[in-house]
This record gives sequence, structure tokens and C-alpha cells, in this order.
Amino acid sequence: MEPVKVAIIYYSATGTVHALAEALAEGAEKAGADVRLRKVAETAPPEAVNARAEWAGHLRDTADIAEAGHDDLEWADAVLFGTPTRFGNPANQLRAFIDTTGPLWFQGKLADKVYSAFTASNTAHGGQESTLLALGNTFYHWGGIIVPPGYTNPIQFQSGNPYGTSHVVGDGPPSEVILQAARHQARRVVDTAAALKAGRAA
Repeated sequence: MEPVKVAIIYYSATGTVHALAEALAEGAEKAGADVRLRKVAETAPPEAVNARAEWAGHLRDTADIAEAGHDDLEWADAVLFGTPTRFGNPANQLRAFIDTTGPLWFQGKLADKVYSAFTASNTAHGGQESTLLALGNTFYHWGGIIVPPGYTNPIQFQSGNPYGTSHVVGDGPPSEVILQAARHQARRVVDTAAALKAGRAA
């Protein structure tokens, strides 16, 4: 059986969600998946981006990462979406990409894939869970198979979020615990997608 194909599609303003995405990519690759790491387009006006040095710097630092397209969704057996929280919801940049996927949804090309999500917020109660649940609403409409990390590994009892990997930016860069949780989430997604793929082939 050919390897599971995983697309990691994310938006990151200052680099935290990007760091989580890289850990997820590492976990998926170690689980044997073919991985596409893709950012969504920055839609904020340049004056807003340039008003924050860390935002402008991260945009420059990730200029070589390809932007997500519909072909990445069609290609993938599993998709992990990442976003910072915005008032308890996904960032507009990620929503803008998702809102272009109507034609794929209408043709049934987004159904029966595995989906999972990850996030970050500035504070401990900054809307992490509601952001992940909001992304779940999209996955339901697509007919996706949602695979959360749950408490399926000891690391989850340290990271503490069964909905998806999340990080509090105010605590500094993601710790090794959070990065391990991200790798576990990716492995769980790959293992589930592999089982589905094998079952369909049987």
C-alpha cells in the first residue's frame, strides 16, 4: 500500500502555529506519511503586517513555503489545519482559504478524508477549544472523519488538550511537551488514515 498522504495547512502570523506545524510534519513523516506543509496566503494589508516587526519578520522567514491550493486538499488522505485564535474562531486568513473550497465540497472531493486541527492563543483562556471546535463545523459539512488526539498517549495528560494541539503564546515558544503532543497528534492521524486506506483497499 502506498504511504498515507498528509497535508498540513496553516496560518501563522508570528511563528507559533508555524512551529507547531513543523512538529506535526515531523511526526507524520516519522509515521511513514508523505507530507505537504503549506501556508495559506496572507490577506492582511501591508501596513498592518509592517506595524509589528515579528509579523513582518515571520512573513519574510517563511517566504519559501508554498501556499496551499485546492490540489493539496484533493491529493491528501488526511489534512491537519492550524490557526491562531481570533476571538475564539479561526483566523480570517485560514477561513478565506476554506471559503474557496465550495467547488471541491460540491463534487464530494473533501468527503471521507481524515481531518484534525491545532491552534495557539495569547492567553490560557484565549479561545483554543472553541477555535478547534469551530474548525470541526467545517469538517462535518465536508463529510470528514475527525481524529482528535484525545487522551491516547501519556503526553496528552501533560499538554492537556484532547481537541487538538494548542499552545499559550504568553508562556514563550512551544515547549518540548507541546511539540511532542503535536507529533503524537500527527501520528494518530496517519495511523487512522492508514487503517481506513487499508480497509478500503481490502
